[in-house]
Amino acid sequence: MEVSVIGSSQVNNLGRVDLRYREVGLCSFSKNLNFAKISSPKYSGLFVGQSSISWSSKYLFPLIVKASATAQTEAAVTSEKASGTRRSEVDNNLMLYVGLPLDAVSSTNTINHARAIAAGLKALKLLGVDGVELPIWWGIAEKEARGQYNWAGYLSVAEMVQKMGLKLHVSLCFHACKESRVPLPEWVSQIGESQPDIYFTDRSGQRYKDCLSLSADDLPIFDGKTPIQVYKEFCENFKTSFSSFMGSTITGISIGLGPDGELRYPSCHKPAKSQGAGEFQCYDKNMLSHLKQHAEASGNPLWGLSGPHDAPSSIELATSSGFLKEHGGSWESQYGDFFLSWYAGQLISHGDRLLSLASSTFSDVPIAVSGKVPLMHSWYQTRSHPAELMAGIYNTVNRDGYEGIIEVFSRNSCKAILPGIDLADEDQPKETRSSPESLLEQIIFSCRKYGIEISGQNARISGSPSGFQQIKKSLTGENAVDLFTYQRMGASFFSPEHFPSFTAFVRDLRQPQLHSDDLPVEKVDSAESLPEKNVQMQAA
Repeated sequence: MEVSVIGSSQVNNLGRVDLRYREVGLCSFSKNLNFAKISSPKYSGLFVGQSSISWSSKYLFPLIVKASATAQTEAAVTSEKASGTRRSEVDNNLMLYVGLPLDAVSSTNTINHARAIAAGLKALKLLGVDGVELPIWWGIAEKEARGQYNWAGYLSVAEMVQKMGLKLHVSLCFHACKESRVPLPEWVSQIGESQPDIYFTDRSGQRYKDCLSLSADDLPIFDGKTPIQVYKEFCENFKTSFSSFMGSTITGISIGLGPDGELRYPSCHKPAKSQGAGEFQCYDKNMLSHLKQHAEASGNPLWGLSGPHDAPSSIELATSSGFLKEHGGSWESQYGDFFLSWYAGQLISHGDRLLSLASSTFSDVPIAVSGKVPLMHSWYQTRSHPAELMAGIYNTVNRDGYEGIIEVFSRNSCKAILPGIDLADEDQPKETRSSPESLLEQIIFSCRKYGIEISGQNARISGSPSGFQQIKKSLTGENAVDLFTYQRMGASFFSPEHFPSFTAFVRDLRQPQLHSDDLPVEKVDSAESLPEKNVQMQAA
């Protein structure tokens, strides 16, 4: 059996071998991975050794090994049976990407766990993954002062991806990220201290400080520059700095449209009960000013004094309030239509500004530009759709709230990224009356209507067969996407509980038919019986 190993150059002399849950053997390594002795006669795909190069000191680092013919067949057959879908139904043109860690580049603009990422890239290339997605944070690249850019860490990652022969999709993130502890740029936060109304605000006065309020888009708050102008300068400098990668390594760019990069309000940023739907985010000074002007122009000035007085808080049952209750709620009144149309319209206009900015900036380079549409699937099976309304999507039993959003993507020739294609209705809490599958169908229908290309993402990393089965289901049939990005690389991704399932999933997508060489054999010789020259290893 020929074995190729990808991993650290410093591994304990004795490591465990995960044999696809069938048996456990031992694998001994030489100091520099020049030789491995496998004590088990059957091997199915994953070495894990304790390494001095790891995602953190607590994590195990993966060593990926090509499986034997028997193991490849078993993994493929198991995956096909689990999915219930034949491989021939998958679009052969589907591009498969994997997201790099959120903290791939540190706050000091260096690569975090560089050797681990390098080994991971080799593993993905070996599997047949087409490319990776890299989040580029505003708070890192333009950290200290407006117009002072430092792309060093991100350029280094792009070079690693290029050398590995993979493609790269870049996500330009104009929001903060608590998970990876990336704040907004320091100079933006300093301005926010003296001008707190640049942030989204709820009825209780709590500010959401992980991104700027869309009401500040056209305000000259940055030494005479507006946020839209600052975002455009950022994009232009990025394009210039990465010009050698454009169209070759970098084939796609998505622009951040709001919280977590999605085109929505941060309605659910506070801890909430499972039956809550978030809160309206229209209470910063600038949003209230826009609301007042809109109400006066419509001939109803009293409607512009504040947001809905009978809307629920984040800890209340979504449909218990006067505004959002299913039957007889204010959302169905003339006032409700006035407010929700304005609230959603502000969000759509914001999306139009940013997508137009990105589309025009990158119009002269051969890359795809995209933005992310949120999947606010809780309460979708109610008449009022509270979670969507709070997030700024005026979608109810009587109204399609996605056509206006998708029309903006079409107008700017941008692709739509849809998260959560791994989510199944049967796995959602019944009390929230959620339906991610139905919501995805509705959004995809609008995308097809306007001729918008779709990219998909998963909402969670899971090694369970049902999660991959749901992804496979979403990648087939009429709702098929042309690019899928699995989120995301890291210790959990490469764990023995997850990576074998991901490997089987990728093989299932990439191998429409079993080759005769992959058919089961009666007997597989153990590695101990093979000459040392047949055990070829490749250190990371």
